[in-house]
Amino acid sequence: MPARHRTIPRLRLPELEHDYSRSPSLGYESPRNEGLIHCLEHGFPTPLARWHYHDEYELHLIVASSGKTFVGDYIGSFQPGHLVLTGPRLPHNWISLDLPEGGIAQRDLVIQFPHEPIAQAAVHIRELEEVLPLLERARNGIEFFGLSDRATAQWHRIKAARGLARFAAFCDFLSELARWPDYRLLSNAQLQSVDNDAQLDQIDGIVSRITDNLTQALSAAELAAELGMTESRFSRFFRRATGNTFTDFVNQVRINRACQLLMESDRYITDICYEVGFNNVANFNRRFLDVKGMTPSEFRRQVDTRFGIRH
Repeated sequence: MPARHRTIPRLRLPELEHDYSRSPSLGYESPRNEGLIHCLEHGFPTPLARWHYHDEYELHLIVASSGKTFVGDYIGSFQPGHLVLTGPRLPHNWISLDLPEGGIAQRDLVIQFPHEPIAQAAVHIRELEEVLPLLERARNGIEFFGLSDRATAQWHRIKAARGLARFAAFCDFLSELARWPDYRLLSNAQLQSVDNDAQLDQIDGIVSRITDNLTQALSAAELAAELGMTESRFSRFFRRATGNTFTDFVNQVRINRACQLLMESDRYITDICYEVGFNNVANFNRRFLDVKGMTPSEFRRQVDTRFGIRH
């Protein structure tokens, strides 16, 4: 089938947030309080509420209003108590849809922190290793459930503290998040855990083949034979490492790529279907609905609301 696409591409890329834009007038702390952990609070509407990303992790608590959440290729709803941790350079935005006249003075309580100091410290401070799996999961965005009141109290405790006391309060909260069992990942397929480096290399190789060759028809039996495994052993191995069956994982990767094309281009949905490896549109629509909870057409209709545009 010949490729068809519109000639004018969408310009729908997220903005990078720079340090120079972090003015106290927008809710950031004074530069005098700069350290590893930055607290931020703001209302809505605000220039800060835009489709954007930054180099830090961001723990984001909504305390007022309801609306739509956008994290990577995830689209969902939020209400007061919504708590999400986003990883570095993962685009995100929250758009309130029930604003009173004049807006909301305080909607968001936020903590930002960088990766490298924590990762480097964990090499020497074994206790910090506890949070590394949490930070890995945050690359996909994590929504926590049942932590609203605790998160509010912890944010105010961290905001009020300085120096080592702030770092101690932050570590206490981070430890709680690392151990909290009630959460979900929001964006993209995610590796979970493997037993050793050799298995990690095997899984990485398989995932790279899937993501680099979306139209290639790979089978679990074929990959099992290449690894010298029975198909049943490979299935158990793959599910333990990814949290999904092989078929479900391939479908998720293809759907995630489709989401990227739907968000960043005006390509026809039919063309996108074949480009990401599906062989008919009905199956593509069905799998998309299973993974994203909406059809590709509905997904495309909703993506512009990342920018505060209502349809």
